Amino acid sequence: MDLLTMSGIRKSFSGVPVLNGVDLHVGRGEIHVLLGENGAGKSTLMNILTGSYTADAGTTTFAGQDITGASIKAVEKAGIAFVHQELNLFNDLTAYENIFLGQEEVGPFFSLKKKSMISKAQELFERLGVDIDPTMLVSDLKQSQKQLLEISRALFFDAKLLILDEPTTALNTAEVEHLFKIVRNLRDQGTSFIFISHKMPEIFALCDTYTVLRNGTFVSEGRIADTTPREVTSMMVGAAISERGAYEPRETGDVVLALDHYSGPGFEDISFEVARGQVVGLTGLMGCGSTELMQCLFGIERPQGGSATIRGKRLHGGSIHEAMKAGIAMLPSDRKENSVVPDMSLLENMYLSEQVLSAKSFVINKRREQERFEHYQKLLSIKANSSADSVLSLSGGNQQKVFMARWLNTDAELLLLDNPTQGIDVGAKAEIYHLILDLAKQGKTVVINTLEIPELREVADVCYVLYEGRIVKRLEHDEIDEQTVMLYSTNSQDIDRTVETNE
Repeated sequence: MDLLTMSGIRKSFSGVPVLNGVDLHVGRGEIHVLLGENGAGKSTLMNILTGSYTADAGTTTFAGQDITGASIKAVEKAGIAFVHQELNLFNDLTAYENIFLGQEEVGPFFSLKKKSMISKAQELFERLGVDIDPTMLVSDLKQSQKQLLEISRALFFDAKLLILDEPTTALNTAEVEHLFKIVRNLRDQGTSFIFISHKMPEIFALCDTYTVLRNGTFVSEGRIADTTPREVTSMMVGAAISERGAYEPRETGDVVLALDHYSGPGFEDISFEVARGQVVGLTGLMGCGSTELMQCLFGIERPQGGSATIRGKRLHGGSIHEAMKAGIAMLPSDRKENSVVPDMSLLENMYLSEQVLSAKSFVINKRREQERFEHYQKLLSIKANSSADSVLSLSGGNQQKVFMARWLNTDAELLLLDNPTQGIDVGAKAEIYHLILDLAKQGKTVVINTLEIPELREVADVCYVLYEGRIVKRLEHDEIDEQTVMLYSTNSQDIDRTVETNE
């Protein structure tokens, strides 16, 4: 008998279906992996299970009880705990205080029974094999210890099912193996787990069963022992391959950017070259290190090893102004947080970077900047009534074009585009793709980081796939497809080779 059964779950947001009759079955004392690409519906399904969302249709049964539509508190009381990727711990409290938070033991005159709580926390840690001092501040714990503290807290209150969302993202190999040892021991004692991960080596080393979602639809379920990483990857991405759009090869010039064993926070040993007029793609799973690589090149982070040169000149790093003077521009992924200046007009948002880079007086020549705005508005087809309008009055796609104009206005030679079509509609995406290709034809050098494989097929001459901060595969344009990229970005190819060798 299943511990958890979710049947026919449907959910829409603003009339757009996100889940279409999804089923999920988790047995007692098993580790069940929930698989799917970004946007497949995994998070929505888990939010429905834990009471954060209410399903439009379908039923949920847990431990023989109907919990359909139950509140977050009722779900927790039933024995389901969600250990999020972003941990819900209070850094300025101790480990034991985090465990008992909201359910403290109280003695006479409402005094806290600290010794009892510390003793019980210590017993829990020893039983689980967790090396944590109950009296340590959470801020002083390692990331792996914080992860184990979250699990310990859930188990202290008798959780029967733990949802682990990408629990190994910030852990090293030894820490991952220690976590897995604890999870296996708990499974053998009867605790069940839903494991959310894209990392195939971990999935095939740890999990018992699986469910695959694609585009909000149930695809398949079964035992991990009865499938292979390649088959799972095919189920996740499907057979669809994006149609070729406006891409066409072009002549490229001299090397503009050269990386030689370049390393920094979140990535290491990166080596490749990008030529004038070339579009190079970076991709991988969330947290693979590609965003951090771009941030290092733009001076947001300081490199830790290797070298980066622009037109043969060494880039020292750690200074955005140095990067801008070297002809580097960066369009960050979070437009709202890192690009939009809401209190400024379109004109002011456009000329901001150029003024920072080359301002020689306290007076801005508004007439000259207006002429430049009109030039870029026509060049990029920015749909706006007036340069005096607020940037917030524009659609996401047109906002992105304004920020592209911001950097073109600095005459930057190297454009770093981090998920440039994130949060914009399909039509605007197509316009951005054409814009990138037009800029490349004009001699701009472009590095684009994206999680969307069809996007790479639209614009990239070559693509580098990253896994855990390292380049694991270089793909020419004709080799880029969803299945191949997913195979390398999840490190499935190494498992397949191991399986073939054993056979």
